[in-house]
Amino acid sequence: MPLAVVTHAHADHAVPGSARYLCAAPSVSLLRHRVGPDAAIEGVPYGEPRSLGEARVSFHPAGHVLGSAQVRVERGGEVWLVTGDYKREPDPTCAPFEPVRCDVLVTEASYALPIFRWDDPREVLRDVHRWWQGNSRRASVLFCYVLGKAQRILAGLSELTDRPVYVHGALEPITGIYREAGVRMLPTLPVAETAKGRSFAGELVLAPITARGSPWMRRFGDHESAFASGSMRIRGQRRRRSFDRGFALSDHADWPGILRTIEQSSARRVLATHGYREALVHWLRDRGTDADLVGLAHPTDPEGD
Repeated sequence: MPLAVVTHAHADHAVPGSARYLCAAPSVSLLRHRVGPDAAIEGVPYGEPRSLGEARVSFHPAGHVLGSAQVRVERGGEVWLVTGDYKREPDPTCAPFEPVRCDVLVTEASYALPIFRWDDPREVLRDVHRWWQGNSRRASVLFCYVLGKAQRILAGLSELTDRPVYVHGALEPITGIYREAGVRMLPTLPVAETAKGRSFAGELVLAPITARGSPWMRRFGDHESAFASGSMRIRGQRRRRSFDRGFALSDHADWPGILRTIEQSSARRVLATHGYREALVHWLRDRGTDADLVGLAHPTDPEGD
């Protein structure tokens, strides 16, 4: 592909192999980490238009992760907006979502069901902190996504404590990029650099879900496990997946957030992708909105859940 216009640096949205990449300026370091140090990447400030052939393209904050963007495309007097992944809740690690008016809205629908309604994320993180503090005799291992979710947790907990957090090695490079961008987070200690046999009792450990069941987990002995994901809103999901705790903390918009975004866009047509897109399209059509599904070139991996 000669040029890829990238909404953010999650693996299901940023794929190596293109000749050039165009992204929002705050996403450049993360995208380079994802696609390689020699990639030709141009970062554009939020709101600044670029001409691509007959179209004018600009990036606008999506509130999903650091550098995430919606892509506004204007051609022939018509405006399309591709949201990429987005959320409407406050997050100290990235620019807040910016409503953009358009004629056609292409929105994600990862959690487009009425059961998905997020609690105040600050309250969720207080619950995480209470869970951690209550486990004085064992480790608290919190599984979360490496890019975005882990840094959001570290930033939120920094308002409640100054204790360091132990992390899996996969988190360190990306967390370092967030620190370089000026994001305030708790100090982190790589598990791999601790002495063998050290007790992790009373400590919080952040790890990717891929580490679950691996030999790496043996270091923590008797521990409690938890998962931070919007999927934890589904009743019984924590028990089915055998976690001790579940925290419904998502980097995607919930049902009210998706509907508010559609309303604020004033779009005459809505196209839904990802997740529960069929349910969203059905709901919109029942209320007289011109809505349809849009396919994807590649299967998606909800890395930023």
